[in-house]
Amino acid sequence: MNSAGVKPKEIVVYDRYRQQFIRAGFDKWLPEGVRTAYAAEDYEEIQQAIEGYDPDHFMDMALTRPGYDVGNLTARRSYAARFITKDVNKLINLPVLKDHQSAGVTLALKNMSHGLVNNVSRSHSTITANACGSFIPAVVSMPVIRNKAVLHILDGIKGLYHGGPGTKPQFVWEHYTMYFATDPVALDRMAWKAIDEKRLAVGMKRIAGR
Repeated sequence: MNSAGVKPKEIVVYDRYRQQFIRAGFDKWLPEGVRTAYAAEDYEEIQQAIEGYDPDHFMDMALTRPGYDVGNLTARRSYAARFITKDVNKLINLPVLKDHQSAGVTLALKNMSHGLVNNVSRSHSTITANACGSFIPAVVSMPVIRNKAVLHILDGIKGLYHGGPGTKPQFVWEHYTMYFATDPVALDRMAWKAIDEKRLAVGMKRIAGR
């Protein structure tokens, strides 16, 4: 980015949860002058707090966590992080190659849909109440996300082919691949194929068939 003329002070590195970013040590990797941004202090189950999010940009869907009234706007909306609405004009998305027990995979699309808005747990609040197939495209279709996401770089040096989203060492494999794309749908299709190939190689079903 520097070689393209982007100064460090013009770069903002974002993670939805500040504590997870710090615990991972990402702050120690950043060049001097690069800024950081977060939407929330740390993970919590309900995820409906508006602090750190923009009240003017949201995705409204008649879907709530169990026990919440669908007429409650806070419960049925996911608000975009101020990072994406206010801090930057372009987004480089940095997902990893990972299985997900509810969504199927966590790649470029889910990295944005569940990292850039609040109130995401309603998309898979229980094993049977899984609405990721509707929730993910609805979020990434928000203009403030869709129009700013210009590049997706997926780290597939190592991959997780089962048991996600949490990392389980027995399901991690060496894939030795980095993926670059301007189209997150195309990227997800290729990376999903790589996970399926690994699952078949170890005797598991394809993601869509499990």
